[in-house]
Amino acid sequence: MRALARWLLALLLVAGAGTGSAAFWFQSWLDKPGPLTKPALVLLPRGSGVEGIAQRLEAAGAIEDHRLLRLAAAWTGKAAQLKAGEYALEPGDTPRALLERIAAGKVHFRKFTMPEGWSSGELLRALAQAEAMTGAVPTRLAEGSLLPETYLYSHGDARADLLQRMARARDEMLARLWAQRSAELPLQNPEQAVILASIVEAETPLAEERPQVAGVFINRLRRGMKLQSDPTVIYGITLGERELERPLSRADLAQPTPWNTYSIDALPPTPINHPGRASLAAVLNPASTRALYFVADGKSGHVFAETYEQHLRNVAAYRASQGR
Repeated sequence: MRALARWLLALLLVAGAGTGSAAFWFQSWLDKPGPLTKPALVLLPRGSGVEGIAQRLEAAGAIEDHRLLRLAAAWTGKAAQLKAGEYALEPGDTPRALLERIAAGKVHFRKFTMPEGWSSGELLRALAQAEAMTGAVPTRLAEGSLLPETYLYSHGDARADLLQRMARARDEMLARLWAQRSAELPLQNPEQAVILASIVEAETPLAEERPQVAGVFINRLRRGMKLQSDPTVIYGITLGERELERPLSRADLAQPTPWNTYSIDALPPTPINHPGRASLAAVLNPASTRALYFVADGKSGHVFAETYEQHLRNVAAYRASQGR
């Protein structure tokens, strides 16, 4: 094959890459599936040039001879259009398809997923380990300032740029939801909505329950009742930097911190995590309910109550189901 490539290269250069059997063979080669047998990624650094790009594609197993691809780039007029970046290679890619993809700059995008309810500490640790990103992560990040979502990025993107995109996405989402909020909510500004949404996020993993949980907390705020949310107590102890790894004790509930909603009135000073869209929407358009209490049902959900007496019965039923 290499001998044929040398012969073809010489022939085409001498003949002006015009017609004849060599030209016909070369056109066929351009559209022939390459030798790659499984998907791969190839990084084409800036300044590689046509020769460097062709050599990297050969080393990746996408083509058989880099000299042929170099000639093909000139033949097709793509030589000056090839762009740096990380590209996905697929079995069956033809030399023509490779050149068109690289000339169009259709780089491979990686994914970074931030789950709903992550704390800033969890997010920053994951971001520091994200592959193919550049730059350091900040030492601190305001809770609730980012929108949990899956974000696309390409090789070499800066971590700081991704954080800015995540913050911008949260601001835009929050502005839309705030504009569509229910009337007469006991929330003075969008940031208070984020604080309450972070508590709702921590209280239930069930999307269908979030409006009901939000409705309970809205009712409590309207009546001037303490929120009494266990996740706020946990955050006051750990600041989101670690798991508590033990059940809350009565001493924990009595320990005053700025986030302990058993001891403070109304909302804590900051969110306790980064809530997702569903929790933000639930807080700004809560369920219409008279419930003031809820307790776990032992099945990932909760049982709601309008009176304290009913709540105590629900608590007793839950404890009995847990063998307590």
